[in-house]
Amino acid sequence: MLRHSSRRQSLDRSVLAQRLVGAVSYDRIAGYFRSSLFEVAGEALQQVKGPVRIVCNSDLDPQDLVTAAAAQAALRRSWCAGQPEAAPPSALPRYQALFEALTSKRIEVRVLPDEAFGLIHGKAGVVRRADGTATAFLGSVNESASAWKLNYELLWEDDSPETVAWVQEEFDALWNDPRAMDLAVCPFIAQDVQRIATRRVIEPPEWKAGGNEQTAAAAAAVETPVYRREQGLWPHQKYFAQLALQRHRLGGARLVLADQVGLGKTVQLAMAALLMALDDPDGGPVLVLAPKPLLQQWQGELMELLRLPSARWNGRTWVDENDLEYPSDGVRSLGKCPRRIGLVSQGLVVRGQHEVLQRLLERRYTCVIVDESHRARRRNIPKVDAGPDEVDERADPNKLMAFLKEIGPRTKSMLLATATPVQLHPVEAWDLLDILSQGNDGVLGGWTRSSPWFRAAHCLDVATGVAQVPTEARSGWEYVRDPLPARAEGTPFDRIRRSIDADDRDWQFTPETLDKLSPAIRRVQLQNGALPGYGEQFNPLLRCIVRRTRGYLESTINPATGGYFLPKVTVRLFGEDADDAVTLGGYLRDAYEEAEVFCRLLQQRVRGAGFFKTLLLRRLGSSMEAGRVTVTKLLGAAPDEPSDEDDDDIDDDAADDGDNPAAHRAPSDFKDFTKAEVASLSRCLELLRQGGNRDPKLDAVLGYLFGGRESGGERWIDRGCILFSQYYDTVRWVGDELAQRPDMSGLEIGLYAGSGRSGLWSGGRFQRCDRELLKARVRAGELKVLLGTDAASEGLNLQRLGTLINIDLPWNPTRLEQRKGRIQRIGQARSEVWIANLRYRGSVEDRVHQVLAERLEAIHQVFGQIPDTLEDVWVRIALDGEQEAMRLIDRTTATRNPFDAKYSKVEDADWETCSLVLDPIAVKEQLSRGWS
Repeated sequence: MLRHSSRRQSLDRSVLAQRLVGAVSYDRIAGYFRSSLFEVAGEALQQVKGPVRIVCNSDLDPQDLVTAAAAQAALRRSWCAGQPEAAPPSALPRYQALFEALTSKRIEVRVLPDEAFGLIHGKAGVVRRADGTATAFLGSVNESASAWKLNYELLWEDDSPETVAWVQEEFDALWNDPRAMDLAVCPFIAQDVQRIATRRVIEPPEWKAGGNEQTAAAAAAVETPVYRREQGLWPHQKYFAQLALQRHRLGGARLVLADQVGLGKTVQLAMAALLMALDDPDGGPVLVLAPKPLLQQWQGELMELLRLPSARWNGRTWVDENDLEYPSDGVRSLGKCPRRIGLVSQGLVVRGQHEVLQRLLERRYTCVIVDESHRARRRNIPKVDAGPDEVDERADPNKLMAFLKEIGPRTKSMLLATATPVQLHPVEAWDLLDILSQGNDGVLGGWTRSSPWFRAAHCLDVATGVAQVPTEARSGWEYVRDPLPARAEGTPFDRIRRSIDADDRDWQFTPETLDKLSPAIRRVQLQNGALPGYGEQFNPLLRCIVRRTRGYLESTINPATGGYFLPKVTVRLFGEDADDAVTLGGYLRDAYEEAEVFCRLLQQRVRGAGFFKTLLLRRLGSSMEAGRVTVTKLLGAAPDEPSDEDDDDIDDDAADDGDNPAAHRAPSDFKDFTKAEVASLSRCLELLRQGGNRDPKLDAVLGYLFGGRESGGERWIDRGCILFSQYYDTVRWVGDELAQRPDMSGLEIGLYAGSGRSGLWSGGRFQRCDRELLKARVRAGELKVLLGTDAASEGLNLQRLGTLINIDLPWNPTRLEQRKGRIQRIGQARSEVWIANLRYRGSVEDRVHQVLAERLEAIHQVFGQIPDTLEDVWVRIALDGEQEAMRLIDRTTATRNPFDAKYSKVEDADWETCSLVLDPIAVKEQLSRGWS
């Protein structure tokens, strides 16, 4: 038996290196899995003639083993957590040797989840020699450079057969455990080892001059957090970022990103912003216009996923990524953003203060990004069945649309994002292109507006195949020449541009240019190549709108991998049958009916303000507790706040209501109730009190969480569940009730809300906490039940959870889609997620459900999600306007969809193996510069 101390001798040289010389095998229990695992062993790999087997544990949990994709993602996170890219240059030869050993199977690694044996703290190994002898060692030494070379460590070595057999038995038990996962299931690790072996850091000047868009994008992205802490970018996301950079270099990217909810639009836009800002190092700022409630989400994702500093305007001053507020002199400070990327609320534009707009319009931008851009719309939207002559080419824009048209000429690139580019009529899609065309002749044509694409009705007819582009050269040239697509958009355009020596930055050509084309080019490239099917393949909508649906990505093969572009995640709905509605008891049912009486009384007296006239029904439809709080406040003559987010989204919603913020503010006579209205409210409150605290929605929630209801006995809580309501009163009440249940003993409940009201129930008590803690706990699999207001419905990644309960149905249907997108999203481990929708029998929600149930699938096929304009359906049914509601639904379902499969643009690109890495310090320096 030998005893080794790092105080007396260097363990790596005196023990490890010597023992591995000529060894025929090396079995190792190594403790925790990190990339540093191979730092020392890698030096001696050449010495071992036979297999090297290493078993260790990691922060995997059972959900990481649900699917192969989840297992790969978990191993990838563990590998990257060791920051192998930070290895010194002297380590690079070892990484090359490690890559060869991993790919040749000379090194095999298996990883155990913590649940198997807890933390594998014991470290031991067996080295076998060619002459049949062996030695075993035990001690505190982990397989890392710091352990073997720097730390104080003790090591006991024994070559007795009994000791060798004992250590071998322990190793074999871990190695052969069915929960052990072979590192070979994660090809990313071997790929990353090879990349790091040839890794080279480059500065921005070299990056900009480095060639094509794929290499540039890869070098900027490959070591950002989205690649090192998350799963990386999917093919459809990489495609959009590269396309944006390509178009930006051609004079300006003008694109609509219209992906379905849950496909990661924010990270695509952020990645595009990064690439364009780097491509114009001395260019203007990047302005992001988003609804106010999304500004913090945007700022968080920029930093968390791409390490991009930014500042958001909070209405008074700029706040940077560290939540540091900057000194302000009022609106004048709006033009002095301390970061290259500035985030501003759309509500600021909608309010239309002259000085505010002037501050935003007084400079030139590298890029303007508009989230939820369907809020920029015309007021005079035509009827669906309107003929071409009835579509007014001169849109009457709302304030947001008018502002975007004004700022368009002041930015090089502009990206518009919306999951529903069409809300009521296809002309809305053309309107988005009209916005993009301001200051850019490559969208619809030149400034003279002589291009046929400037005729909205005709452009839409060509895009949908109703009208055709002539295939005769002279007539067809009128469509091709203005704008003439760039070389990269097709071989015919490459040949045509070469023939007339036209730069890709030139978009407009005269009718006479056709005569300059050689007869062969005119016949082969134009008449035979470009013109057949030109209208359906190269119309401006197709060229400028990028739209991918989940269904397309989940059913289309990626030629680069042989698998689908996106793993399929289906939704199983519960509670959809008519009999599934929650039944209210006598007093509570009477209270709801009295609330309907109150709303009808208001309708007779108050003009407009449909939101507030139906507020009590919205609240009661959520929960009896939310209704009780609302009635109490109304009787106190203080109008209840419209949502959990206080007034955060009032002004932003105004963009959808004819630029009238009063649509979401209480009218002055709302506070002065009549005697009849007060009497109705008083009766409603008394009935709620008599009904007691037992809301049947709570029983429904408990049935799903703990009863395995209709789900083969599997409990929803075991899969992890988020419960949504649009009102804080409802989720707080549900959380308080759940926290007292014996079923929840030992389990924590999270509450994700706005305005600093997030928190945790632990041991039955509620304590406020930061929302970042909740997100981290969910990601780690430690929090199985999360309650959320609609503050959690935007941008929050909850794919660790497998079920969702909508405690209420928001009257704005878009929010229902956004909620679903929290779990039916990229990174979801399960192939099927479960969603339950709760509603009271006979309520407005129940009546709307009956009306829409047969039409929702048709609407979803048209739009990809439910348009938020259908909120009017709820309001009209609540106010006994069912016939009007039906007409609105029929108008919506009759909308022609100009977006079919040909708009699903996606091509894979290999970013993961890029060995060039853009210096992150230089990137941060560039983006930390303020607006001059």
